[in-house]
Amino acid sequence: MWQRPIRHADGDMLEVGAVRVRLTVSHRARRVGLRLDRTRGEVLAIAPSARRLAEAAAFAGKHQAWIAERLADLRPHRPFRPDEALTVFGQTCRLGRMAGRASLEGESWERGARLRGADEAAYGRAVIQLLKETAQAWFEDRCAFHCGALGVPSPKLTIADARSRWGSCTQAYRGRPPSIRLSWRLSLAPAEVADYVAAHECAHLLEANHGPRFWAHVRALVGDERPHRAWLRANGQALHAFGP
Repeated sequence: MWQRPIRHADGDMLEVGAVRVRLTVSHRARRVGLRLDRTRGEVLAIAPSARRLAEAAAFAGKHQAWIAERLADLRPHRPFRPDEALTVFGQTCRLGRMAGRASLEGESWERGARLRGADEAAYGRAVIQLLKETAQAWFEDRCAFHCGALGVPSPKLTIADARSRWGSCTQAYRGRPPSIRLSWRLSLAPAEVADYVAAHECAHLLEANHGPRFWAHVRALVGDERPHRAWLRANGQALHAFGP
């Protein structure tokens, strides 16, 4: 079915993976491109004329990794520290440290990881390992729930640290099993936001695009997705600031 082309305007904001990019017309530009505006802390997708803004938007979509890497350079660094309180999937937890060991402690559980070094970076890597383990168990449960509701088998789940997106789904293809990848940083988001991303990727097992049927599946699983997407737009950079 024919769809009306999206009309872009100078100054429009695009969602490119986990970040936002501003469309900009610059009559000094000879071709479409990307530029990091350090003053405003954002990436600009530049077009030499308003007619080519759609081309600039498409160009930005093809360079998600570059955009995420450039913005990562601007994010404030927030290291993990012993005795710090973290909210992990909505539950208040505490970071601990003793000789050769880092720990993540909930109200009724504790996970520990060996420290491979004595500096701040080693401690941060150990905490990330603990958050990945916690995220693996939490997301396996949620993905199994959503896949059951969708009537599809649960795929292989990998917890990673992709800079350009919160999650991804690979459908089964020519004997290759389906798989889902989710960011460990979602463990630091509200539980309902993390659950939305899990449901989003599970819905991709049935629909590879973002068409009406895809969003119908998502809304059947978690309701209105707009508040969760808005939270990620507003707070995504803060989540990416964590780490050694």
